[in-house]
Amino acid sequence: RSCSFTGFSTVQSRKLGKALSRSSVRSRMALKPPKAYNSLQKGALVWDPKPLQVKKIFEALKKGLNEYLQAHQAELDYLSGRHKDTKRNSRLAFYYDLDKQIRSVERYIRKLEFHISKVEELYEAYCIQCRLRDGATNMKQAFSLSPATKASRESLVELYRNVQECTEDMCFIEGALEVHLGEFHVKMKGLVGFARLCPGDQYEVFVRLGRQKWRLRGKIETDDSQTWDEEEKIFIPNLHEKFEIKVTELRGLATILVGVVTCDSSSFFSPKPQAIVVDITELGTIKLRLEVLW
Repeated sequence: RSCSFTGFSTVQSRKLGKALSRSSVRSRMALKPPKAYNSLQKGALVWDPKPLQVKKIFEALKKGLNEYLQAHQAELDYLSGRHKDTKRNSRLAFYYDLDKQIRSVERYIRKLEFHISKVEELYEAYCIQCRLRDGATNMKQAFSLSPATKASRESLVELYRNVQECTEDMCFIEGALEVHLGEFHVKMKGLVGFARLCPGDQYEVFVRLGRQKWRLRGKIETDDSQTWDEEEKIFIPNLHEKFEIKVTELRGLATILVGVVTCDSSSFFSPKPQAIVVDITELGTIKLRLEVLW
């Protein structure tokens, strides 16, 4: 956006600058079909952006993507070494099979590099809009303290419009960034409770991430093993919501709340499966074990 908050020239130049910059921001961010951005269309209700949370998720996402890139680069180096040895030994069938593997890994590395560059581009655009919004907000406050004149009132109206437009663009970029967060495959590994878990006990675990829900029931068997009606669920991560986990014990028609906890998802952006142990009770007498694969 080429908004200039240090001075006000003509109305026409301001409108032209905003129109050009606004269209460029939206054209670069068009990563989903329009229906996916119903809440982000112009004139719709816009929520308040969360720059600190976006920064936290961006850093975790970039770290995870770079770890993926390093792992595949190491695999490529290993395959390339074997490729050279095989070429010298002239085992043609094995040589061509290795060649296919190398090409496949190279394509995946290029996709990862593009993914990382797109995430960085989105976050850079987000930071620009954030700084513009902060500058417009500060100037709006300064103008509101100055003597009320026709010029100051016009400036306040213009600054208010700029703040709204920057806020709208930040929300739009947040939605575009969420497209690149991938998926969380969450596996149920069971409850841990030592003496608290007895054969015949039945529990219900309810996991929620925003509007996504997973409700599953399990039973403690006589050999202390556990059976659950579902073992895995795919969640689509977002920037603002945390995992909310609720565990209840089922006793006939009655239910007894064991505990409710929230879990931040920023640590799940890792190429390796994450073993998660969550304290359900305050004293940790009952824990929930999950495995998260990104």
